[in-house]
Amino acid sequence: MELVVVSGLSGSGKSVALAMLEDLEWYTLDNVPARLLSLVVGELVESDDPKFQRLAIGLDSRPRPEDLPVTRRLLDDLRARGIPRQLVFLHASEAALVQRYLDTRRRHPHTPAKSGDRTLADAISYEQDLLGPLAESADLVLDTSTMSVHELRDIIRDRVAGQPRNQVSLQFESFGFRQGIPKDADFVFDARFLPNPYWEPELRILTGCDPAVIDFLSSHTEVNAYLEDVGRFLESWLGRIEAANRSYLTVAIGCTGGRHRSVYLTERLVARFRDAFPGVTVRHTGLERMAAAERGAPPNP
Repeated sequence: MELVVVSGLSGSGKSVALAMLEDLEWYTLDNVPARLLSLVVGELVESDDPKFQRLAIGLDSRPRPEDLPVTRRLLDDLRARGIPRQLVFLHASEAALVQRYLDTRRRHPHTPAKSGDRTLADAISYEQDLLGPLAESADLVLDTSTMSVHELRDIIRDRVAGQPRNQVSLQFESFGFRQGIPKDADFVFDARFLPNPYWEPELRILTGCDPAVIDFLSSHTEVNAYLEDVGRFLESWLGRIEAANRSYLTVAIGCTGGRHRSVYLTERLVARFRDAFPGVTVRHTGLERMAAAERGAPPNP
């Protein structure tokens, strides 16, 4: 049996994640109260029905604070019994969540029906504090602020449903320090001191995936040396990380805007590790933000 528990902030895309797993023929249950999770999982673990062999459960978005430690203890117990299980936590920025609720005109679950008791912003902040301990203990944390529905579905398919057993799910992520460090990053490498294509007028509007930018960066000795140092560091420690039963690892490479240097380095690292980690994935958050801005509104998982 394989179990994935999906939790996170309301409006962050939990329903999209569960729907994707259901499309991939996982048996899904949504809005299960945390205090009943042990009972539900215990019953299905003992079942020999093939349809429960891949089980995805979405947690109720209104748990009691005392219920949350129970969830972590249950997952630890399942791991000790050799049952593959993961806790996936989704979140998004306050601005993105507010916009999504305004677009859908739905009421936040932590906003009382009586008008004026708690604002939308207050409800989001309250839920962030409530679920903070669960986020800290999650196996995979995903920030959906700049993701479209399709991007989130792809990540769930590739990193959760498609994860090979007994192998860490490895993702390389480029970003811009101007927008902040990704909250889902396990390792962060800073590329802001490397030669910057932005100052070359003919390269400014391009990205680290374009041949002209690739030629520019690959021609600099310090870029190649930095890339080699990061690659060797990861090769030295990935085995230890796998041995510690880590299921997910996100390596983030940042430059100023997340358009040139970080994208180039990320793509080169993906190419380097693809043979050893066939399921390695890549995400360019800086480019995602640019695409979202061009669409004119925050993505809405």
